[in-house]
Amino acid sequence: MRLGRKGWNNVIIFSMLIMIFFLNGWHKQFLSAEKEPTLQAVLPAQSFVLTLSFVDQKIERIGTSWRTTAIKKDAPVFWSASELQLQELVNLWQGIQLLVVNEPVVFNPNAPLFVATFELAGESLPWVYLLYKGNKQYYLLEKSTQRVFALDINAAKQLFPSYDFSLSEPN
Repeated sequence: MRLGRKGWNNVIIFSMLIMIFFLNGWHKQFLSAEKEPTLQAVLPAQSFVLTLSFVDQKIERIGTSWRTTAIKKDAPVFWSASELQLQELVNLWQGIQLLVVNEPVVFNPNAPLFVATFELAGESLPWVYLLYKGNKQYYLLEKSTQRVFALDINAAKQLFPSYDFSLSEPN
């Protein structure tokens, strides 16, 4: 059986299409396994924090030191800290790496337990992190990229020192 000119053209066209699909990564969809959870930094590397705001207080850089002020006038600040503790908290946020959750998690997106907002040098928009609890674990949602981090109770208490975790823990 011999192919004519039209037959050979069809063979070449289909072989080129198969090669294009193969080279463009179509094979990766079929051969790749599920992504393993990875550790990622919460804040960008080499970020320069100007302010860190919680619901009740704002921690701001003043030269090389830090100060805290109440967000609402005459409102009590639940966590009063020394300048050293404020520096350690900001350093913890800058250096912590948490496990990124790749599978869907169940928590109420309309009811975050607590919120942390960062203003970084060189960034026009603030970085907002929401703390949630679901499936007996805490989750940290980065609002802009929708990355979800898993964290245990100890890490959550370190990152959110002014939140009363007894409100979210069963007795």
